[in-house]
Amino acid sequence: MNKKTIYSMALGIVISALPVLAEETSSPSVYDKIWDAVEYSNDDATVLQSLAFTGRLQGDAVSFQSEDSSYEDLDWRRLRLGFKAKLFHDFTVHSEMDANMNNADQDSWDQFYKRLTDSYIKWSASKSLSVKVGKQSAGFTLDGATSSKKLIVPERSIVAENLWFTTEYFTGAAVYGDAKGWSYKLGGYSASGENEFGHFESGYFALLSAGHKIGDKGSLRLDYVYNDPDYTSTYKVGSKPLEHIASLVYKQMLSEKLGIWADIAGGKGLSNASDLAGVDIMPFYNFTDSLQLVLQYAGVTSLDNKADVRMSRYANKNAGKKVETAHNFLLGFNWYLYGHKLKWQNAVEYNYGENLAGVDDDDYNGYGVTSALRLSW
Repeated sequence: MNKKTIYSMALGIVISALPVLAEETSSPSVYDKIWDAVEYSNDDATVLQSLAFTGRLQGDAVSFQSEDSSYEDLDWRRLRLGFKAKLFHDFTVHSEMDANMNNADQDSWDQFYKRLTDSYIKWSASKSLSVKVGKQSAGFTLDGATSSKKLIVPERSIVAENLWFTTEYFTGAAVYGDAKGWSYKLGGYSASGENEFGHFESGYFALLSAGHKIGDKGSLRLDYVYNDPDYTSTYKVGSKPLEHIASLVYKQMLSEKLGIWADIAGGKGLSNASDLAGVDIMPFYNFTDSLQLVLQYAGVTSLDNKADVRMSRYANKNAGKKVETAHNFLLGFNWYLYGHKLKWQNAVEYNYGENLAGVDDDDYNGYGVTSALRLSW
């Protein structure tokens, strides 16, 4: 049984069950019982306060078309499995692995297993001070600092695709917290992109982030990254060829139902890589707690007029080339069956890429449709 057959069956079951599941939203205890089954909790225990089996399963059905090419696929985007334990009230141990569900029928562990993702120890002294050591997500930019479990569009924007480090999980240490309406994060990480724990022979990068609440339902945050990778190392480098990156992230609920997220970001290229600038604007409207409409415009350009910019994930697969400037317009519709833990996301998008790499005076014009299943526990 190949991956397309497996995915088609899984997606068909979910879609056919949507009316039944929707009726159950008035009784959240039904979902609570299912998700509570994977977690043990006892706050009065001396040693182990909680133990949860964690993970996510995400699949896409996509069709992208342009004047010259097309790309269609049924793709398991992510399968992650692991655990999270709270010990001695102040410590958390978390470890997950990333697996390739597309190769689940190959009977080969080497093809199924991809890498470690979160694998760290965290000490929480208070809400204003936590320390995390080990392999962890290095989040910056709007979408780069948002877990794939909680995105409100199926894929991260082209701003994150080009200016964030899409390897995401790096070995290092971070100190962070919240106090009196302010938030902060200071982190230092290996630039290594190794599948397990990274090596500092690949270089390093530092992340500084500071944010402030705006009223009860808004925030403004500034992220800065200094990146010093070593491409002469024998180890894989996982960071982008950008030396300095800055991102200004804004989130605000404008009314009870209408909100907006936005991001302005820029990066200074290393060596022959381009300086990049990008913007991401994403208003959304919550019809109910379960139904949400999202609009998005994202654009990224090379300030050096080079074809160094990637378009959105599947448009890039369709074109097979980078561009000088990329524009992405998206209309999305989300159905939250159990919040972000079980949702069905759909999007129609238009991608325009100026000056395809290696092709004189040729642009990319294309449309795409994505239907995505997102499940996490």
